[in-house]
Amino acid sequence: MKKHLAFLMVFVLISTITAMAATTTLTGMITDDMCGAKHMMKGKSDAECIRGCVRGGAKFALLVGDKLYVLSGMNSEVSALAGQKVTVTGTLKDNTLSVASVQAAK
Repeated sequence: MKKHLAFLMVFVLISTITAMAATTTLTGMITDDMCGAKHMMKGKSDAECIRGCVRGGAKFALLVGDKLYVLSGMNSEVSALAGQKVTVTGTLKDNTLSVASVQAAK
């Protein structure tokens, strides 16, 4: 009986980890996790504000509706698309999306 219970627990754990690591595709605007939807650098474009905030310690983020996802990885590709609507594919864990690919949305 204990062996069956142990097997069941291992199976549930593996299933949970696999489900958490599923690939996700989201479409939204590239921003940063400090400004979100409202950029505050006067005289600067949204893209310039985003890049400036990231240089200052903020992280790139994806704004989907009113939900903000922190982006991890592919910083140069993400930076090139700052302020634009994009489609990002990657692995989502909590509110962090590990970027596998990013491209301008059509």
